[in-house]
Amino acid sequence: MLVRKLQQQDVRSKREYDESHVITALLVKKRAGKYLIPESVDLECVEYCVVYDNNTISLELMLKDDSTDDGKHRIVLGAAVECGRALTHLTRHPVLILRGGYELFSAMYHFFRTQKIIWMPQELDAFQPYPIEIMPGRIYLGNFKQACDPKIQKDLKISAHVNISMETGPFFVGDADKLLHIQIEDSLEANITPFLRHLCHFIDIHLELNSVILVFSTLGISRSCAAILAYLMHRNGQTLKKSWAYLKKCKNNMRPNRALVAQLSEWEKVVLGDIVTDIQNPPY
Repeated sequence: MLVRKLQQQDVRSKREYDESHVITALLVKKRAGKYLIPESVDLECVEYCVVYDNNTISLELMLKDDSTDDGKHRIVLGAAVECGRALTHLTRHPVLILRGGYELFSAMYHFFRTQKIIWMPQELDAFQPYPIEIMPGRIYLGNFKQACDPKIQKDLKISAHVNISMETGPFFVGDADKLLHIQIEDSLEANITPFLRHLCHFIDIHLELNSVILVFSTLGISRSCAAILAYLMHRNGQTLKKSWAYLKKCKNNMRPNRALVAQLSEWEKVVLGDIVTDIQNPPY
């Protein structure tokens, strides 16, 4: 069975959908009080089914029922939640509701808006994934290819790079204020420890300056993930275990190598005064 990673369902009106919608999202029509899923969609094969309306911010919306004398409130579901519940029996995975709906999403990620409805297979294949958002609108985690893409830099308004690879990217070269280049190999001999304080200071400064930072390595799986973990531990004063769990939710295929994990364990001692996380146990 061919598994599709993502399917987006738009439950707004057809007029709103035609005006603008999220790229590749399909319009879900409602007839006789029931949502009609497009025939082209097989939710059994979809891992992430995302439903959105205009501006749902909660799974429950409390409204006062004026028809009752006691002034009690009744629970009225938003359109996205109502549709999401109807879809739960069609998929093996949880149905996700886009917080804030189309209004918030399109305001933050305007480059994902479109009026286009029909996409050719080659057009879909041409879509390039964007870096992972670690801190909304502020810190992104990506790979070297994404770091070299001018459209991604423009769309995400990237203004500083943390490059943890041996390669040299095309942006901010020679500008030490905007580029931190930590040249270490992706190997068990790699030593990131001497750079961690500078790394955290660099990111802290740029967050104070309201910069948008892209942290990347060659594949965006090992070295850059180790850097993000170190920063999360530093910024939040938290354990490696808690930082790992957070990053895992953002990027499921994150995998710092064993040597980097051992160094992060020592960094935990620097941050917290003691080693708390047992890295001998899975998932480390």
